[in-house]
Amino acid sequence: MAGNQLGVLNALDVAKTQWYHFTAIIIAGMGFFTDAYDLFSISLVTKLLGRIYYHVDGAEKPGNLPPNVAAAVNGVAFCGTLAGQLFFGWLGDKLGRKHVYGMTLMLMVICSIASGLSFGHSAKGVMATLCFFRFWLGFGIGGDYPLSATIMSEYANKRTRGAFIAAVFAMQGFGILTGGIVALIVSTAFDHAYHAPSYEANPVASTVPEADYVWRIILMFGSVPAAMTYYWRMKMPETARYTALVAKNAKQAASDMSKVLQVDLLAEENRVEHESSKSFGLFTKKFARRHGLHLLGTSVCWFLLDISYYSSNLFQKDIFSSIGWIPPAETMNAIHEVYLVARAQTLIALCGTVPGYWFTVALIDYIGRFAIQLMGFFFMTVFMFALAIPYHHWKKKSNRIGFLVMYSLTFFFANFGPNATTFVVPAEIFPARLRSTCHGISAAAGKAGAIVGAFGFLYAAQSTDPTETDAGYPPGIGVKKSLIVLGGVNFFGVLFTLLVPEAKGKSLEEISGENEDEDVVHDHQQASSVRTMPQ
Repeated sequence: MAGNQLGVLNALDVAKTQWYHFTAIIIAGMGFFTDAYDLFSISLVTKLLGRIYYHVDGAEKPGNLPPNVAAAVNGVAFCGTLAGQLFFGWLGDKLGRKHVYGMTLMLMVICSIASGLSFGHSAKGVMATLCFFRFWLGFGIGGDYPLSATIMSEYANKRTRGAFIAAVFAMQGFGILTGGIVALIVSTAFDHAYHAPSYEANPVASTVPEADYVWRIILMFGSVPAAMTYYWRMKMPETARYTALVAKNAKQAASDMSKVLQVDLLAEENRVEHESSKSFGLFTKKFARRHGLHLLGTSVCWFLLDISYYSSNLFQKDIFSSIGWIPPAETMNAIHEVYLVARAQTLIALCGTVPGYWFTVALIDYIGRFAIQLMGFFFMTVFMFALAIPYHHWKKKSNRIGFLVMYSLTFFFANFGPNATTFVVPAEIFPARLRSTCHGISAAAGKAGAIVGAFGFLYAAQSTDPTETDAGYPPGIGVKKSLIVLGGVNFFGVLFTLLVPEAKGKSLEEISGENEDEDVVHDHQQASSVRTMPQ
């Protein structure tokens, strides 16, 4: 395959792991660190927002965000992310990865700060401005998905490409972990500085006026890591695959990569013209024949995964409360409640989330994307059913640690499984001129799943007993049945994984068929299907 490939691209594929690889991981990864911090930190402060802005005098329980407000605050960033993934994914293929990369980062920095500065004379005003800025924050985050994955895949060598893309995504784990740690530090500092009684002792005094600073500081901190990497993002050269195969400038591609790889590379202008003559668009029969099922597979798998992953992640606090791991809200003051929610979420991140990501990084180029995704979906199904079917057993005080272990394992196998591979594979299997767009479409399908999970689980997980639901919520199907539904969703993920091809050890042009003529690709696909038929 190398003989049929541009020299500059072959040089990237066979390059030894160098310092520039790690620089690219850090620069792209800090965007993902910020993405995860911003998307998941809201779940740490929603209970506090309810206490501050929706306190009802004389109520037995502390204030709670009304259902429509809670759904908006939790879900509006996902709506922005979905729009951003489609828009910036398309723009990344039109203008180039580098040009769009800076825009997304600045949008994230500005909107992180603005979220913490949300203003208004009433609760409705504050929530409306918070939702407005979180939508645009999500829009910037959305752009980071296709661009970070595409840039890393196009910079990496073929031997360790999976590990490098997965390492960028693994920064998400550190973002979630840092969100919990920042919330722990801020809530501890404020709790010690402003002593407040529990809600049942004094409902009004349990939420000190200074508590309003807590959620703002936690949300605004997300801008710090993003701002720190802006300069380095702007110094990264455009990827050679975009410059050569899409912009058709082999001379510039060779020049850029000569500096990066520190070797002399020849420009192959005539080869570039030949490669570009074989291009086809997204809405063509040629694309549908070559990559239609692949795009369906990557999109549906990401959609199904995010229904389960985001509903579990965003509503950890509700699950912890329902099994009694977090005491009843009325027994605490507002800031101490933030501390307990953050402590629980940090422990889950430390025990299940972060290790899962790095298991993927370590093993993805050895056992392959397909095997990891299939195994991850399978074990997520098993553990969801193991939590759901004997759910009343897990609610007993003596079994809470067991519940926590099982719950951590579902996160471990999500991250050592489809949560990482659904990000990696779309950045590898599509042609360069459509790579960012197709990754954006797959990621947007995922965020549609996150919206279903965030909005649906909010209502579904409510108790079937009307007297035990949160204020303003209708009775749901309960946590037990919700977990059974999520188990079923994960099972369908196992089935749709069968549509996704293996990309381990191949060059990007080899996987996407960009180096081959149409009839050769067709022969290859037929031959591979014959090879994989059972004997």
